[in-house]
Amino acid sequence: MQLHRGRLIDHIQLVVADLPAAKRFYAAVLGALGIPRGGEADDHVWYDELFISNAESKAALGQLTGRVHLAFQAPDRGAVERFHTAGLAAGGRDNGAPGERPYHPGYYGAFLLDPEGNNVEAVFHGPAKFSARSVVIDF
Repeated sequence: MQLHRGRLIDHIQLVVADLPAAKRFYAAVLGALGIPRGGEADDHVWYDELFISNAESKAALGQLTGRVHLAFQAPDRGAVERFHTAGLAAGGRDNGAPGERPYHPGYYGAFLLDPEGNNVEAVFHGPAKFSARSVVIDF
C-alpha cells in the first residue's frame, strides 16, 4: 500500500447525513483533480487524507460534523474549472465560480457547497514552486 501525505494535515473525517450523495459529489470533484478513491465500504469512503463516513460508522460516534471549509490543490487552472463543472453536475452548489482571487498573485480558485453545505474549494497557486508533490509512505 502507498499513501501520499502533506505536511500539516494527516487526515480529515467528515461525517455526513447522506453518504451516497457525498460519495457521488466527491467522486466527481476529486476525479476532476486526478485524486483516486482509496477505498470504500457501506459506511465510508476515503481519498488520501479525506475520510467521509455516515453517523453509523464506528469512528463517527453518531455525530455529524459541522460546516467546514476544505481546499484541494489543483495542478492548473483547467483542473479548477473541471472541478467546478464536475461538482455542479454531481449535486454541488456554486459558491464562487473559477477565477483569480486576491489572496496572493496567481491564486486561481473555485468554490462549491457540497450536499451537506461544506465549502469545498479547488485552488491553483499559479507559478509557485513546490519542494515535492507529496510525502510518500510505503507499507
